[in-house]
Amino acid sequence: MKKFSLLLAALCLCACTKYQTVTITLPDGFTVKARVADTPEKKEKGLMFVKHLPENEGMLFVSDEDELQQFWMKNTLINLDMVFILADKTVFSVAEDVEHTYTYTPDYDIPRVTGLGQYVLELPAKTAAKHGVKEGAKLAFSLPEKK
Repeated sequence: MKKFSLLLAALCLCACTKYQTVTITLPDGFTVKARVADTPEKKEKGLMFVKHLPENEGMLFVSDEDELQQFWMKNTLINLDMVFILADKTVFSVAEDVEHTYTYTPDYDIPRVTGLGQYVLELPAKTAAKHGVKEGAKLAFSLPEKK
């Protein structure tokens, strides 16, 4: 019974994690509603175990300043575009169609993606190219107030 109670408490904590959202306007005017990952816990979880992500949704990882960012795509079940964005909201680089993994993918086969930026926007694969997101492009968004 004790193990069940601990498991239930852990599930409640995970389910209760609230994400603020931000609307990001891509170069062609298309808008994406992105969940904001601005804590170590949210950044670590990212889009792990997500099985479907509509074209108009994503996740925005937020750091304090431009820095080298590295992502390890463990348990990321969908292919993603990863957009590295500088503090002035200029796209530094785009990693397109980063391959998905499975829970059983060996660690040595899990993609690692690195880029420079204060922000990293994860989008469904092929979304970046479709909407003009490339090196040097400008994105528009305002971060919500931290709670």
